Amino acid sequence: MLLPLLTAALMTFQDPVGDARGDGGYILPQRPALTEPMLDLRSFSVQTVNQSGRRTMRLIVGLGEIGNPWQAPSGFSANVTDIFVRTSVGGSRTLGDTGLQVRGPGGWQYHLRVTGFGSTLHAAPTEPGGPSVLLAAPTVRVEGTRLVIDTGIPAGRYAYWVTSSVYSPLSSGGVMQPSESTSPLALQAARAGGPSPVDVLASPEDSQAFTAGTLAPVGETRDRQTLTLAGLGLAGLLLTIWATVQVWRRPVV
Repeated sequence: MLLPLLTAALMTFQDPVGDARGDGGYILPQRPALTEPMLDLRSFSVQTVNQSGRRTMRLIVGLGEIGNPWQAPSGFSANVTDIFVRTSVGGSRTLGDTGLQVRGPGGWQYHLRVTGFGSTLHAAPTEPGGPSVLLAAPTVRVEGTRLVIDTGIPAGRYAYWVTSSVYSPLSSGGVMQPSESTSPLALQAARAGGPSPVDVLASPEDSQAFTAGTLAPVGETRDRQTLTLAGLGLAGLLLTIWATVQVWRRPVV
């Protein structure tokens, strides 16, 4: 018998409206017709899902508009959503092929790429310079202007990097790279080689993704091993203090 699907909301982040222009100067392709809201990140929510006794992560990406210029059967095809997940210490510091690097300590352990023509989930390389590991693909559905993504990532309180790029069936990985071309088919930018996302999940005052090529995570990571060691160390310190006090209290013979 199937058990009921239970969800628990962990956190929600809002993103500024109307900032899907990269460094402010990106010009979207005119063919097929795209609108800025189709690429504009508006919110990112995290939930845990409990089904058949297994708790996993559900990620919900809110966009300004759901667009389907390439007529994907999924109902959306304007953007590519990349989500990088930090679950513990270590990990990869390069945010895939977005042209961005992690800002701050640590890196990601999981990378989801969501497109209207198929989505993937990879685990970070097990050794520096090694290949990432392909895992079971997430399931994605459209609810209003949101993409609801159910993953096989074990439930936990994690940190996230989220980006939105222009989808292109002719580009490597399905992501259109910015260029100096003035073609109506191109993602136009003042310089070639800039980050591919036109929007990133970040606070309004944080522009370093497009000025320094780095992106800060949102959320939190609980390193259970470190917390356990810290707890043991604190317990040992308290035990030492207690023993010392007991020695001081002994009557002098």
